[in-house]
Amino acid sequence: MRLVKPKIRRPSGGQRGGRGFSPQELKNAGLNRAEAARLGIPADLRRKTAHDENVEAVKTYLEKKKAEAKPAIAVDEEHVEVKAHLEKKKAEAKPKPKKKPKS
Repeated sequence: MRLVKPKIRRPSGGQRGGRGFSPQELKNAGLNRAEAARLGIPADLRRKTAHDENVEAVKTYLEKKKAEAKPAIAVDEEHVEVKAHLEKKKAEAKPKPKKKPKS
């Protein structure tokens, strides 16, 4: 099931569902074909028209996806201090002498 569907205008009037968004519609929404495929947005490369309502549908879908995205993990100050301490100890440690190869 597609989450976003394009609308195609019929020559006799009215609209119907389309196979995918035209390349121009994707470009107007700020996407290229590869990004659209990664996001699950269908593209129909045969279409040449660009309808404003389809561009708005793609933009709305992108905003919805961004809102659902997982928030970045908050880093605790204590963890930062511990990490800095461990890195400092590692830098202070004496390097092990290299073994000479046996001849």
